[in-house]
Amino acid sequence: MLPGEDRTARRVLLVCMAAGATTLLDQAVLNIAVPSMRQSLGATGADVQWIVAGYSLAFGLALVPGGSLGDLHGRKRLFLTGVAVFLLAGVAAATGGGPGTLIGARLVQGAAAGLVNSQVIGTIQDVFHGQARGRALGLYAVTGGVATALGPPLGGALVAGLGPEAGWRCCLLLSSPCAVLTLVLAARWLPPPRRTAGNSRLDVLGLGLLCGCTLTLMVPFIRTPGSGGEALLWGAVVCALAAVFALHQRLRLRRGRQPLVDRALTSSKPYLLGTAVAMAQFGSSLAAFLVITVFLQDGLGLSALLTAAVTLPGAVGMGISSALAWRLVRRIGPRTVTVGLTLGIGAVLSGAVVALCVPTAVLPVALAGTQLLSGVAGGLTVSPNQAQVLQHAPAEAAGVGGGILQMAQRIAAAVCLSAVPAVYLHAASGPPGGSHPRAGYALASGVCAGLLAVALLLSRLRRAATPPPFQGAEPTTRGADVAPVARHVPPARSPHHIPRRNM
Repeated sequence: MLPGEDRTARRVLLVCMAAGATTLLDQAVLNIAVPSMRQSLGATGADVQWIVAGYSLAFGLALVPGGSLGDLHGRKRLFLTGVAVFLLAGVAAATGGGPGTLIGARLVQGAAAGLVNSQVIGTIQDVFHGQARGRALGLYAVTGGVATALGPPLGGALVAGLGPEAGWRCCLLLSSPCAVLTLVLAARWLPPPRRTAGNSRLDVLGLGLLCGCTLTLMVPFIRTPGSGGEALLWGAVVCALAAVFALHQRLRLRRGRQPLVDRALTSSKPYLLGTAVAMAQFGSSLAAFLVITVFLQDGLGLSALLTAAVTLPGAVGMGISSALAWRLVRRIGPRTVTVGLTLGIGAVLSGAVVALCVPTAVLPVALAGTQLLSGVAGGLTVSPNQAQVLQHAPAEAAGVGGGILQMAQRIAAAVCLSAVPAVYLHAASGPPGGSHPRAGYALASGVCAGLLAVALLLSRLRRAATPPPFQGAEPTTRGADVAPVARHVPPARSPHHIPRRNM
């Protein structure tokens, strides 16, 4: 049963889940069609890199501006605009005649997806509180797991059934019906925006500095610098922009203006440490998934469809455990994240052992088992951690708080997707099915296990830094959009349903 105290709240959650499925399905389905798309368009390796990574780059850049605009001016109009632009850009990408058109369309589509998802996180925070918020975030994660699971098999079936030319174009159009349905439901069910009180001027300079910092941080990992001097230059620019942004935020606060990043976020150790946990978990999980898909196809010679079948249990496990994680949260509270991270470390290490010790004939089946365990671990980590982190975001900065969390995850993804596969490719230099690909996969798995161990340490530090639970009435943390949806919680209920006495 969906969380929420009335049918209106449940309808809002359905819209949020539909939006998450639409944007994540589009990203998952494209990877399987990259070879046929490259052959059809005559695209270079750099073109393909920007087609695939440009979506994530634009996605990350749009999160904080989208969250800030949603906090100030309401979420519904921005949500509808983002879904509409996403739909139109997807059609333009599918009908494009050259790599340049496809790159431009994917950049626009990624920015629209970032705008939509920042409104989704803010809306869930507006509508749901306490235990219901954790369940809502868990179901939102379920949609991500289902979309990720369906993407590769659907993409492979389209390419195999329609041929390379029509197949990759239909892959890009696969999310269009979902986008139309999401647009219709959002127009009917999302609550109307409310006018916010106080100063609602947007910090344009702060947004520009933050976007510039994010851009200069992610681009070198998407497109590797040609020399060490160029890499140092990128790093110097990132540090300079970050320093100017921090100075600008302090000056704005001294002048009595609302900074882009609310002071409650920057001064909250649990929020900052929880965001670091999310970065390590998200980056390591994506990197491990990319490494295993490369290993299965290049190292073992499996087809795209068989590779998708091996990785499918991971997505299924994540979907199921995300839906049930709130039950464990009710029993052991924030230690649920610790359990999930511990399982994640065990999953990637067991994958390394399996790759080195299990015969090739049964290796795909054994790796499917480790993927299932990894998916269960992710489901126990992602949504409980999100719920705990976003508890420390005030109502007036709900969208920005969620945007920063997702942007940090995108930055971690760019770094890990560049570094970890490079470790694998450096070690895996041998014939298909030989020992070198196995050793490379084991080494890359060890790197991912190390990142998850860092996340586990940060999770323990966050529990020690979390203040005692608030003992008053349930705060009315409603954002710019929602007044009639989230109802008052009776005084008999705890203001934070996630037990925090051990934090």
